[in-house]
Amino acid sequence: MTAYFIGEHKITDAAKYEEYLRQVAPMIKRFGGRYITRVGTHKVLEGQWEPNRVVIVEFPDMVALKQWYHSREYQPLTALRQSASDDVLIAVEGI
Repeated sequence: MTAYFIGEHKITDAAKYEEYLRQVAPMIKRFGGRYITRVGTHKVLEGQWEPNRVVIVEFPDMVALKQWYHSREYQPLTALRQSASDDVLIAVEGI
């Protein structure tokens, strides 16, 4: 069953965040993921929500998503992302 990684990012250091993106994009692809949203296209329709970025990445299943997120390869990038942004990250299974 398809799984989705959804990230809300309030970027605090644009240069560091760009370095994170440069490294994470090919890694996501190697784990079977693909971006399904574009940067800057989110619109808040109701409520108070002000992220700089919203991203949705589709993975073949929750196993692949978790393998990427918990991989040794990704862990250094977690620290880089956290030093460059305040984030809310969730994983959800599709139907």
